[in-house]
Amino acid sequence: MAVTIKDVAKLAEVSISTVSRVINESKPVSPEARRRVQHAIETLGYEPNEVARSLVTKKSNLIGVIVDDIGNHYVSQIVRGIEEIGRMYNYDIIVSSSYGNADTELKFLQLLKTKQVEGIILVSEIINQGVVDYMKKTKLEFMYLNRYYNVPELPTIALDNKKAVKMMMDYLIELGHKKILYLSQETNSDNTIEIEKIEAYKESMRSIGEDPILVQINNHRVDGGYKIGREIVQIKEEKGVTAVFCCQDELAIGLMNYLYDNGINVPNDISVSGHGDINVASIYRPTLTTTKEPYYDMGAISIRKMLKKLIGEPINDEEIVLPIRLIKRESCKNI
Repeated sequence: MAVTIKDVAKLAEVSISTVSRVINESKPVSPEARRRVQHAIETLGYEPNEVARSLVTKKSNLIGVIVDDIGNHYVSQIVRGIEEIGRMYNYDIIVSSSYGNADTELKFLQLLKTKQVEGIILVSEIINQGVVDYMKKTKLEFMYLNRYYNVPELPTIALDNKKAVKMMMDYLIELGHKKILYLSQETNSDNTIEIEKIEAYKESMRSIGEDPILVQINNHRVDGGYKIGREIVQIKEEKGVTAVFCCQDELAIGLMNYLYDNGINVPNDISVSGHGDINVASIYRPTLTTTKEPYYDMGAISIRKMLKKLIGEPINDEEIVLPIRLIKRESCKNI
């Protein structure tokens, strides 16, 4: 039979309310009464009901995290940052994967709220107006991280994507490339981050007097990069393309797989670069030249900002924009 708070009070010879005050640290208790209660808890092996305790203290020390897919390379880094910083503040996290389903995202938001979480961090790859509307109404602390879309109504951690594209383009131009193809995602919304990246690419091409060579694809996975490979090889032959800059590392790796399977050498026949610096970018051969998005930092800063609010520490409410670094590897060649 489970030990109850009544059992603790009886052994300690104090009232149930005194035990509750000791457990929840809600009101002052005399040192002697505290000692007896703690001794009784240890003797009986009493474990407080955390749900009931959170209802009293209004603190669960839980943060809910909803992700697209915990198996994604970048998602695992974001979650790692959230978890490690949360642990420093004695907070635990509850993680759920939505697999890109808008209804599931909203369902988990509602479910986590019933679990008494103090805040929610959503890592998404879609635009979900239901989430936006729901989080505007709730009083929970919230942070929204999206790799592909801007949602200005919700608090987030931003990345300087235009600067990242310029950084890569400057590097490719410095290597002697002029016929640079940009493999981009189709832009189906005015809020897509890809619009900023495309404009930065076009500006760089104009700066060297070249017309943009833009290919758009409704896919950001490895298989998408592989499937578009044939079209890119045709454009390479027609327009003399010497370098392909992919908007995501996954597309770059898929493309390099296609090129390898068709006897086209990277970087001797064509240079390939990506964006993101996912884990396999430094393992795949040739290693991928890319721009590094600080995924761990995105998670760490998100929860740190949230927890500072929750514990009443002063914070700067200005938008945080994290820098992106150029990572030079083997997949790009000086021509």
